[in-house]
Amino acid sequence: MTEAPSAPGASERSRGSNASELPCYGALDLGTNNCRLLIATPLGASFRVVEAYSRIVRLGEGLDQSGRLSEAAMDRALAALKVSAEKVRRRRVVRLRAIATQACRIAENGKAFLDRVTAETGLNLQIISPQEEARLSVQGCLNLIDRTSDAALVVDVGGGSTELSWVDLKGAPPTGMPPLRAWLSVPMGVVTLAERFPEGAMATEAWFRAMVEAVKAEISAFRRADGLREVFDTDRGHLIGTSGAITSLAGLHLELPRYDRSRVDGIWMTRAQCEAAADRLLGLNAQERAQQPCIGPDRADLVLAGAAILQAVQELWPSTRVRVADRGLREGILLSLMAEKSGQKRRRRRGGRPRSPTGVAA
Repeated sequence: MTEAPSAPGASERSRGSNASELPCYGALDLGTNNCRLLIATPLGASFRVVEAYSRIVRLGEGLDQSGRLSEAAMDRALAALKVSAEKVRRRRVVRLRAIATQACRIAENGKAFLDRVTAETGLNLQIISPQEEARLSVQGCLNLIDRTSDAALVVDVGGGSTELSWVDLKGAPPTGMPPLRAWLSVPMGVVTLAERFPEGAMATEAWFRAMVEAVKAEISAFRRADGLREVFDTDRGHLIGTSGAITSLAGLHLELPRYDRSRVDGIWMTRAQCEAAADRLLGLNAQERAQQPCIGPDRADLVLAGAAILQAVQELWPSTRVRVADRGLREGILLSLMAEKSGQKRRRRRGGRPRSPTGVAA
């Protein structure tokens, strides 16, 4: 890492001639709301970012009602993917893993759309399971876990689903991937929740509360993490929140004049501060939220849905501390690719055969 507590490879661009001589790896994540690309070079056990690209494409817009990806949504996503493919080629990425998540998982035409993506961009996107999505998100957030706690709950709020991963830290090694005690994928994200609960002319406490209760209903029946419930009830665990909505809440809390990843990623917020930020947003209409520098027009109608998801988790799994993560899935993919490459090199030195590469290449 270039700086703490920023994400592995947190610098916006690599500097100096050495970075250009190192092989580039890429992670592409096509979600329900965003298309994100991260290109990086190895840096010790971590990496240095050489290029980052993100566009809100709302691929899952209307999916909850129709069961299909709309033509307009697919066109928006394709435009962003074409830009991503060009960046991958220009950077001469040696290993790329490109994944698709909830929208393509559940859409009737999800697979057909990905075939179209391959034909028009050369990118081969793999639809991953919710379990793998949860594991990669945890791996991308490893450096933010407080190892002095007994447990952590990683909450990855997406556009079409939310992944919750309970990490058992008691007796876990000080580094590396700690045991994942349980995971849950909830079929509610900021896009689907906002579509199910239209805001109307003005956000109200009753409307916000209805979203919170809907999410709680999805989570409360899950029992596989009950072994860690006492840890959270006695405040010996903490949350890690990773999503655009949660980082927007953090930017609002910090009153930043513009979004600054280096100031947001890794900060601690109390539960009270999270709720205060949500209350502040409830006092604004959509236009006023759009004018907030850390929200903007693209997230103005979604940020309160993200706040509702976070609050639902906090009420069911109480913790006074939340660590904000401007990292997650893509960082987990990059670390996995680089670890795999290192493992292949070690096997070659021992004379063994390398495994076939996983993921895809453009």
